[in-house]
Amino acid sequence: MTGAGDGAGPPGLAVVVGEALTDVIVERDGTEARHPGGSPANVAYGLGRLGRRTALVTELGADADGDAIRAHLASAGVEVRTQGAAARTSSAVARLGADGSADYRFDLTWDLGPVVLTDAPVVLHTGSLATTVAPGAAAVERLVDDVRPASTVSYDPNIRPALMGPAGSLRERVEHLVAGSDVVKASDQDTAFLAPGRDPLDVARDWLRLGPALVVVTLGGDGAVAVTAGGEVHVPAAPVTVADTVGAGDSFTAGLLDGLWHEDLLGGAARARLRAVPADVVERVVRRATLAAAVTVSRAGANPPTRAELDAVSPS
Repeated sequence: MTGAGDGAGPPGLAVVVGEALTDVIVERDGTEARHPGGSPANVAYGLGRLGRRTALVTELGADADGDAIRAHLASAGVEVRTQGAAARTSSAVARLGADGSADYRFDLTWDLGPVVLTDAPVVLHTGSLATTVAPGAAAVERLVDDVRPASTVSYDPNIRPALMGPAGSLRERVEHLVAGSDVVKASDQDTAFLAPGRDPLDVARDWLRLGPALVVVTLGGDGAVAVTAGGEVHVPAAPVTVADTVGAGDSFTAGLLDGLWHEDLLGGAARARLRAVPADVVERVVRRATLAAAVTVSRAGANPPTRAELDAVSPS
């Protein structure tokens, strides 16, 4: 596979809408490390690193954390479109215990104003807190409705129980968003929270019946499963020495969308092709997404691969 604009599928714009926040890691000795984060922001960064023209629609404060996030995204070529200025940039504080476990505390604002896109993107991706936290979640849903006729809609629930509430009330919301999407990516942790005791593959099958063309569930060290109307594909995880798993799921999502883009399966005009996608194409796309995640977990932090790095580990 080659770079965007050079055999990597049709040109166009990816729009990601969702939270960008600062991950604050508080070590046991009290020292802090601050890193740009937020699932949608990580996906936008991953797409930018893969050479895709990408815009992130988000909310940021006019503060040092907001400036750091803007610079981080700009380093991957991502255009940041903020809807007004938040009083502060949101954060997620993780305090590490003696056993290495982390206790998370979120300081989140999500009040996205009306979003108007002058041109329909090839794909609109959203998920996680942005789709469930009021009042901004309503603006996200309106934007999805606006672009759906001309754009592929991608969704990752990326469940955060501390802010999203109990599974019973959340399940209906997630299934509503699944039904309005073309591509759904989730983790087995997401499905376990929403449907305790059920096989992730069974949940994926149920979600496919709600309306998407493609549902993919990542299974950690067991790889990923993909479900389409044409069948089911299991792709094993790529062998890798794990440094940490920060950002792995978001790198997988970016790799998945990049692969579908390469196969000319994104955009409103490609919706019928996506619904009829052959199993060998699904396997090829999902395998590349697992490789993107593998590169990310092989090094510290949410550090997804560039296109050159992903090409170097992908089959020719």
